[in-house]
Amino acid sequence: MDNNRKREIRDYIGLVSSLLFSWLYLPHLVTYGFGKQKKIINGDLDTIRHQIKIRKKLPHWLTLLFFLHHNSYYRSFFYYRIGPVKSLFIRWLRPSCKTFIIPYSTKIGKNLWFAHPYSTVLNAASIGDNFKCIHCVTIGTKEGMKAAGGRRPVIGDNVSVGCHACIIGPVTIGNNVTIGAGCVVVKDIPDNCTVVGNPARILKKENHQ
Repeated sequence: MDNNRKREIRDYIGLVSSLLFSWLYLPHLVTYGFGKQKKIINGDLDTIRHQIKIRKKLPHWLTLLFFLHHNSYYRSFFYYRIGPVKSLFIRWLRPSCKTFIIPYSTKIGKNLWFAHPYSTVLNAASIGDNFKCIHCVTIGTKEGMKAAGGRRPVIGDNVSVGCHACIIGPVTIGNNVTIGAGCVVVKDIPDNCTVVGNPARILKKENHQ
């Protein structure tokens, strides 16, 4: 039996277990179904549903149930999407991942993509559409820097951040930027760049018409 078939069988078993415990997620599904964030949550699900081998067979609500049951990282993001008040009443039913931290004050655009984002903090002022990150990413302020005034990074659209990268302080990251693994970004990055290193330097800049 090849690996694809094994993954498909595993995901079918996972789907059945999600349905068996669906009663536990009724408050989540009701919040999703009647909430203002339904459309943007659907976009998030479309972005990460490739992680499920049987994704083509699943409607949004069933994809949501699958991730809520099997992915504590996704639960963290779901609670962020529905806001602090609604999440306060339901997150105790199924706790989120304590190492994937997204402050409610951070503004995040559509279609966020993530994979195994443990030890990741997205403490930006704003993050644009189609943001991508994986594990051990840190975005936040410079501690003890009075000149920075506690200001946080502003990140544009279509930005991808590699593992163990840090974006610190009142910096602006442009659109269509790739930040390599292990980068430390403390200065502004213009549009259409690939940056690497510590401190980050521009490796490649493309001209997009």
